[in-house]
Amino acid sequence: MKPHLSTRFVFAFLLLLIPLSTSQAQNLQHAVPEEVGMSTERLTRLSDSMKEYVDLGQLPGNVILVLKNGKIVFEEANGFQDIESNIPMGKDALFRIASQSKAIISAGILILQEEGKLIVRDPVSRHLPEFAKTTVAVRTEDGYDVVDANRQITIRDLLTHTAGIDYGYGTAAEEWKAEKIQGWYFAHQTEPIRETVRRMAALPMARQPGEAFVYGYNTDILGAIIEVASGQTLDVFLKDRIFDPLHMENTFFYVPPSKAHQLTTVYALQNGELTRAPDESKMLGQGGYVEGPRTSFSGGAGLVSTARDYARFLQMVLNGGNLDGNQVLSPVSVESMLSDHISHLNRTNGTGMGLGFGVITHLGQYGNLGSVGEFSWGGAYHSSYFVSQSHDMVVVYFTQVIPAQGINDHSRLRSLTYQSIIR
Repeated sequence: MKPHLSTRFVFAFLLLLIPLSTSQAQNLQHAVPEEVGMSTERLTRLSDSMKEYVDLGQLPGNVILVLKNGKIVFEEANGFQDIESNIPMGKDALFRIASQSKAIISAGILILQEEGKLIVRDPVSRHLPEFAKTTVAVRTEDGYDVVDANRQITIRDLLTHTAGIDYGYGTAAEEWKAEKIQGWYFAHQTEPIRETVRRMAALPMARQPGEAFVYGYNTDILGAIIEVASGQTLDVFLKDRIFDPLHMENTFFYVPPSKAHQLTTVYALQNGELTRAPDESKMLGQGGYVEGPRTSFSGGAGLVSTARDYARFLQMVLNGGNLDGNQVLSPVSVESMLSDHISHLNRTNGTGMGLGFGVITHLGQYGNLGSVGEFSWGGAYHSSYFVSQSHDMVVVYFTQVIPAQGINDHSRLRSLTYQSIIR
């Protein structure tokens, strides 16, 4: 018996709806601010302020994206992607996000814990044997002594930046320099990150494990752990476990040639003057994100992304590990990531450190507009983000300036987004 004509029409209509629904699920939806508890009028203050930095010549351009209750309430691109070529900034512009890579790598570590391939409290040496016995440089009156570490470094130490590992500029700086391991930039390296990390282990660290918050190569080492524990290179692992499930189609360690036209130009703001960063400079210039050897995958500072892609990652975390039905992380893992793990170190500015995120623990001590439980971080090229759990709000701010001297855009961004909340 053949289906009735109307029945066949219904089937055909439903088949048409299936790809449409899937496509919509992959895109962030817009909302009128008032529908989700924000003010259109007050968000105008944010718009005017962020444009002002471009008009005054303090920034080449910027992209600001605000999500409330998982929906876009503000999205704006100002200024230029490249001033000299008169290329306007686009909402799909690619930015070097530097240390904003760290949160993504940290999520990767938690994914592997959920898969039973590691435990966060494991000693690093369980996965990278060269870390079984590390040393520390202790300053003396006439230089420094190298002593044995009091204990082994753990994965949790790396996640919270308490492993005692800096960026190679500390007490034993000359030894790190001799090994050509200093600074956060690796895009020019022909050596895989696993081999660079192997050499790091033999160098004197800046502090004893667990003794202090020390910002440095911790997350690059986590990237090497991911490669060993997963059996995949870091770029492939992130694509399989995070980027593809979250439909982050514009996040890479190295920009595909077909998307090179989207990459923003790096500028420097010094003494009130904005100048193009030199092409030949490595860490403070345009870098090798397009023409580099595509070999070294720096988990600590190597990713390139768009505001929308990064907002999708943050919204997944805010949602307890889920976005569009894709459960990337367990809510329990997310809870651990967003908890303060270093309260014993007595930080006094109202902030602590989770597993890959900075977190606000005491609003009064923090002293700025914000919310307890907010998680955030920034990048060397002057990008930043913050996420309010209590207000269900994600704020991503991308620009491309290094160094960025004497500019208060981050503080104003925070004030002007929070003041836009009306319920």
